[in-house]
Amino acid sequence: VQLQASGGGLVQAGGSLRLSCAASGRTFSSYIMGWFRQGPGKEREFVATISWSGGSTYYADSVKGRFTISRDNAKNTVYLQMNSLKPGDTAVYYCAATTAPARVPEKYGYWGQGTLFTVSS
Repeated sequence: VQLQASGGGLVQAGGSLRLSCAASGRTFSSYIMGWFRQGPGKEREFVATISWSGGSTYYADSVKGRFTISRDNAKNTVYLQMNSLKPGDTAVYYCAATTAPARVPEKYGYWGQGTLFTVSS
């Protein structure tokens, strides 16, 4: 599966933004999808993951209650709705796909190119 993330930009603190990740191929629904991020000078970290059907989600503590991951299997797309943004959310965000539940980058075999957004204070 090939992934293409989009939706980055510049947002003020407290604002909202939605990232999208479009997947190619007809097997999108067979992948668990995840979002990761890598801030300046930081390692890549887990943000959120969603099950094949979208019925199960899991979030990093740092984004819980502010971010929502969702997917539309008919459109081969996964989304990350981000609210109440903070400067610390500034990062390159990556979507990724895996075939088994995981929250570490090493378990994801397919990655999008990343999309950058900056939260200004």
